[in-house]
Amino acid sequence: MKYTVVFHRSEDGISVSVPGLPGCWSEGNTEEEALSNIQDAIQDYLAAIKDLSEEQEIYEIEIAA
Repeated sequence: MKYTVVFHRSEDGISVSVPGLPGCWSEGNTEEEALSNIQDAIQDYLAAIKDLSEEQEIYEIEIAA
């Protein structure tokens, strides 16, 4: 899967968010570190969503771009 990520640069480093996954943020001192960290954050986010929805009825839909 591909996710759009947004870099937020400051004097303290780079924060990165995932607009498609509300609340999914990470950070790093470099672009490479921030990208690596957000990949881990995305995996953790998706695992948490899976755990929370175990007892739910789930469907997948496809949206044409």
